[in-house]
Amino acid sequence: MTRIGGAEMVDWNLATATATRFAKQGPDVSRDEARAVVAELRRHAKSAEEHVRAFTRMIPEGTDLEDTPVLVVDRAGWVKANVAGFREVLKPLLEKMQDRRGSSPGGAVLGAVGGKVTGVELGMLLSFLSSRVLGQYETFAPAGRDLPGSAGTGGRLLLVAPNIVHVERELEVDPHDFRLWVCLHEETHRTQFTGVPWLRDHLEGEIQSFLEETEVDPMTVLERLREAAQSFAGNRPADSDSADGDGGSSLVELVQTPAQRDILGRLTAVMSLLEGHADYVMDGVGPQVVPSVDDIREKFQKRRAQGAGRLDQALRKLLGLDAKLRQYRDGERFVRAVVEQVGMDGFNRVWTSPNTLPTKAEIAAPADWIARVHGKGDAAL
Repeated sequence: MTRIGGAEMVDWNLATATATRFAKQGPDVSRDEARAVVAELRRHAKSAEEHVRAFTRMIPEGTDLEDTPVLVVDRAGWVKANVAGFREVLKPLLEKMQDRRGSSPGGAVLGAVGGKVTGVELGMLLSFLSSRVLGQYETFAPAGRDLPGSAGTGGRLLLVAPNIVHVERELEVDPHDFRLWVCLHEETHRTQFTGVPWLRDHLEGEIQSFLEETEVDPMTVLERLREAAQSFAGNRPADSDSADGDGGSSLVELVQTPAQRDILGRLTAVMSLLEGHADYVMDGVGPQVVPSVDDIREKFQKRRAQGAGRLDQALRKLLGLDAKLRQYRDGERFVRAVVEQVGMDGFNRVWTSPNTLPTKAEIAAPADWIARVHGKGDAAL
């Protein structure tokens, strides 16, 4: 239990309540419209499963798809799922912090107060994100949670219906095409984890190694956060970006040890691969089944690259969301270059083992990955 003196170090219930309270209102739809959207997303998720597996040639190995359900949720449902996910992933770190602080003078009081403060902070973060996420493959979903269909022990795919409706209206695209297009991207993530049995454990191991290196002395963390704040204030305006989007540092990048930087480099490479692969598949399947895919892609890319305002851009920079945008771009370029050179089956050798995953440097230089894994290179890449 992650408690100090009977108080949880993170007040998870407060996090859920805060996120739900401050989440933006969803789009205005009638009950009948909402039911129709949910039904269509479920149909598209099923058809996307077939399209993605045919295109990628990735077949689930030893995985019962009943253990990786597709759930259509509202913003509150997405919040509940992610609070539970944070709780699961952070459990070792919180236990480590409990051991460090539990025996200190006033530890119980600090734990109770800190738990509520952290709960509010996490809730505010999730309230910001809850209106922006269209879909998510929950890799580390624990079993037996309170969302319908969540009894399985594997991951699960969440489709956030109000956000999908909001974006399709904002972009003025064909709603039926857009819903299928989103499902193609998210179903690719589901296929990656059901088709590559070792991938989940590998990612979890890297994340836990990252957390084990985390500084748990509160004063040390506070000092590093203070330095981070000074860096943001002194070096870059909140709404500024360099030409390649690499300027500045996110909160995650600033609060880490040298060992964590190595782990983060490997995680960045994997996430770039997964996101880029999903984008590549989405656009590869799209022309056959999504008639307006070109219009959707053009408008969505512009939206993805733009923030809603100064606050939105500042939060994206602070939370590292700009880095995620680079992962889509760089990962898709890597996948496209490799498939063009060695074909889809040649690309799929990337899923052989952790040793065949691309490094961060290879994401930017796919010829180096081809040379290492296939024993050949192409200077044109």
